[in-house]
Amino acid sequence: MTSTERDMPGAPQQSAKILRRRILVRGQVQGVGFRPFVYRLAAGLRLRGWVCNCAEGVEIELQGEANALHSFITGLHTAVPPLAHISAVEQSDIAVLATPPPFFIAASRTDAARTAIAADAAVCNDCLGELFDPGDRRYRYPFINCVHCGPRFTISRALPFDRHNTSMAVFEQCPVCSGEYRDPGVRRFHAQANACPDCGPRLHFHNGAGEEITAADVIAATLTALAAGHIVALKGLGGFHLLCDARNAEAVARLRARKGREAKPFAVLVANSASLSPWVRCGAEQRSLLESAARPIVVLEKTAECDSDLAGVAPGIAHLGVMLPYTPLHYLLFHEAAGRPAGTAWLQQVQTLVLVCTSANVGGEPLVSDNREAFAGLRGIADFFVSHDRDITQRCDDSVLRGGVEAPRFIRRARGFVPQPIKLPRSGPALLAMGGDLKNTFCVTRGDEAYVSQHNGDLDNGAACRALYKTLDLWLHTLGIVPLYVAHDRHPDFYSSRLARRFAVERDLPCIAVQHHHAHIAAVLAERGLSEPVLGLALDGFGLGDDDGLWGGELLWVDGAHYRRLGNVYQLALPGGDRAAREPWRMAASALHALGRGGEIQRRFACPSVEMVKEMLDKHINAPFTSSAGRWFDAAAGLLGITLRNSYEGQAAMQLEALARRHGPVVPHREDYRIEPNGVLNLLPLLDRLACEPDATYGAALFHATLAAGLGEWLQYAAQRESLRVVVLNGGCFMNGVLLQGLSAELRVAGINVHVAQRLPPNDGGLSLGQAWVGMSTMAELI
Repeated sequence: MTSTERDMPGAPQQSAKILRRRILVRGQVQGVGFRPFVYRLAAGLRLRGWVCNCAEGVEIELQGEANALHSFITGLHTAVPPLAHISAVEQSDIAVLATPPPFFIAASRTDAARTAIAADAAVCNDCLGELFDPGDRRYRYPFINCVHCGPRFTISRALPFDRHNTSMAVFEQCPVCSGEYRDPGVRRFHAQANACPDCGPRLHFHNGAGEEITAADVIAATLTALAAGHIVALKGLGGFHLLCDARNAEAVARLRARKGREAKPFAVLVANSASLSPWVRCGAEQRSLLESAARPIVVLEKTAECDSDLAGVAPGIAHLGVMLPYTPLHYLLFHEAAGRPAGTAWLQQVQTLVLVCTSANVGGEPLVSDNREAFAGLRGIADFFVSHDRDITQRCDDSVLRGGVEAPRFIRRARGFVPQPIKLPRSGPALLAMGGDLKNTFCVTRGDEAYVSQHNGDLDNGAACRALYKTLDLWLHTLGIVPLYVAHDRHPDFYSSRLARRFAVERDLPCIAVQHHHAHIAAVLAERGLSEPVLGLALDGFGLGDDDGLWGGELLWVDGAHYRRLGNVYQLALPGGDRAAREPWRMAASALHALGRGGEIQRRFACPSVEMVKEMLDKHINAPFTSSAGRWFDAAAGLLGITLRNSYEGQAAMQLEALARRHGPVVPHREDYRIEPNGVLNLLPLLDRLACEPDATYGAALFHATLAAGLGEWLQYAAQRESLRVVVLNGGCFMNGVLLQGLSAELRVAGINVHVAQRLPPNDGGLSLGQAWVGMSTMAELI
């Protein structure tokens, strides 16, 4: 008899009959202390048999009384290790052995891996207790870990997750560590990254030229450098960070100048949630997210004191990204600053140290993860380096989420969450989807699971493209997936599209091009398990349309592999092409021209190229039309005088949102938009009003309120016409919380079900999942 159970088992059998049972556990069950957990559970119930990692998860054979077997299955569900997740338990009775061996952990099988590596996890409380115990042999050891915490994904080279398949393979365990590793009664039983000061990785301190400096204590030397206003490059789990004192405005300005990061916000690192209150508002849900094992950067609303206390850290916007320590090394910096107190009570107390903590990369290039790469690439930026000799095998940036009144939303999905799979509504052949060119991720599928890569950044330079190719090769090798199909963005010139086609040609695989906004909507369909037709609203900066036009404000009917364009946001001219996305005043000029107010352009914008822009608009030269919703935000910001030039992507929109939040809710002007017979949402009357609005704060609030009202009415009209009551909202513009909340409220009042991205970012970081789902749906129809 064979059974598959996903819920709790039924009532126990009362018989004392001896049974032997084979059990397969699927899910996140490797590299999370699951085999030691099974060992202790089985041994405690006096069961005999074995457990091992296998191709599909963890396999167990048990022999014993029926009641004990039932108790074992109950324990699997109720006492699972904190980092584990069980998706299914499959059981089958097999022949009883005459003399079964005592329960033991068998060697992992070497067949093709079909499970996943766990994400990295923040150091646990038990390890922190040892880290700050002067009597413990791992006191102040910066690489302390156990089965419940520490690096997984970023040290892995292959599956199964055993020490010889990680970058810890070069560190031979000392007799004491080896004893812990083999002792089922110890928390480090089969902890693959187990180490101590005698046998594990070590820290090194270097000057700005990469030359090692002898330091009695690397942590003390690092804190001294930070206190003196220096910039330190510190090697973390997935790569290097650049650190400086966030209270030192000169140090922050120096970091900006050296990194070429004019105004883009930095994140800050603080010791604990209690230390955040002077600068951000943090509720219970946001605190829980900050303190989770994933330890992401969480973007929180600033207090009035933030910009004065942390000058230059996140200028001109309403939010600040904050993070808590997640490695022992991070904690040791705060421990040093607190005077090295014994015990962990100090971790609950307010600590005054606050550090800028930003990814160590330059000019859009990939995150630096290798020591020699850091010394070469960060020379002239970092004054000092803190390195170590444990290799980072998987480059992985910090995850970023936005906390708010609704569910947290990803801005960037990486460390702490990758490579957790996303369950798909159905199974299909393995497929590779290469994503887009901005905020790139790729996605590989296996059965009914989708593995979306860590954030790879923008593919606008050779270093980023080379890093993507290397990361893809490593992922396919590590996960043991051989794609049978390939999907990519419809734009033929994206590097991701070219790489996808090359991959397909080299392996003679079918290749599917997926329209950009179709993929945005399909990503939510895949994530949320939606199988029926939906209305999709995709608002972003740019995606190539089926007519080769510049799309970006699209109302779609979507059903898996199929979609129809029902309408679009009114098209504005893009004077100078891509340059208009970097200079919002150009979009403001375009709006004035469309309104018949082109004569005001030269008077309103004292920019060197204003006459040329006016001529472009008058003569329709180098001014293609776009339905991009992102450019409407730029036009509004330019007309209100908020900013004339973006120093980073989305700056104008973020500043516009910050002003809208500062003002608070306003009544929308419903007369300032119209839905035209051809399905176009025309908001020119709104821009006409903003061009005459002297109060930028009120104008920003009015823009958001009226835009949400117009989009809501547009969607309701389409929903009635198409007989649909489910709407999917996605695309980079839905990073804007004011817009998302306002539009969602409009639709819910009208009785429309709204779905948004939850496990992936709404921006281009989620495109690869949508491409994969369209590709799987397309191939399912052809097979």
